Amino acid sequence: MPGGPRVAGLLLAAGGGRRLGGRPKALLPYRGRPLVENAVRVLREAGCGPVHVVLGASAAEVRERADLTGCVVVDNPDWTQGMGSSLRVGLASLAGTGADAALVSLVDQPGIGAAAAARVRAAYRSPASLAAAAYGGERGHPVLFGARRWADIAATATGDKGARVHLARHAGELVLVECGDIAEAFDIDTPPDLARLA
Repeated sequence: MPGGPRVAGLLLAAGGGRRLGGRPKALLPYRGRPLVENAVRVLREAGCGPVHVVLGASAAEVRERADLTGCVVVDNPDWTQGMGSSLRVGLASLAGTGADAALVSLVDQPGIGAAAAARVRAAYRSPASLAAAAYGGERGHPVLFGARRWADIAATATGDKGARVHLARHAGELVLVECGDIAEAFDIDTPPDLARLA
């Protein structure tokens, strides 16, 4: 692998913001731009490439309003079924890219920056790698999946579980990468959370 492993960035940005009154999370304003742009920048600055973005709610509007230049943007028509469907669509889009692993992040966690993403990316060892950021010892995002794991993750990703089934089955192989010293793992889920975007 000349130049080191090729770790793709996979951003899950399909959520409809049900608890935010139906405001798609990708378009929430953050530092004057849509939140999805920040999440893409984090993955790029962490050394990920290519960066694939999975859209769902208001996908056409997100494409129109957000600058996703250089990203591979894929739509998840089943986004209402939960994060698992977006993870499946995203991993399928990475097939054939030659990526050795995918670093999966969520659009609604602006407290997790490039330093934390790069730290998890650096946990790559082989196409069987399995690593996740931890905050005070608790598993969180982003999560690194070696390419050899994608098929099993896709086969077990349903509803809002995402990769939890795979992670539970392979808990002994999971490398936790503590990031609590450089990032905050809060989600933007409810109206009071919007204050954290200021």
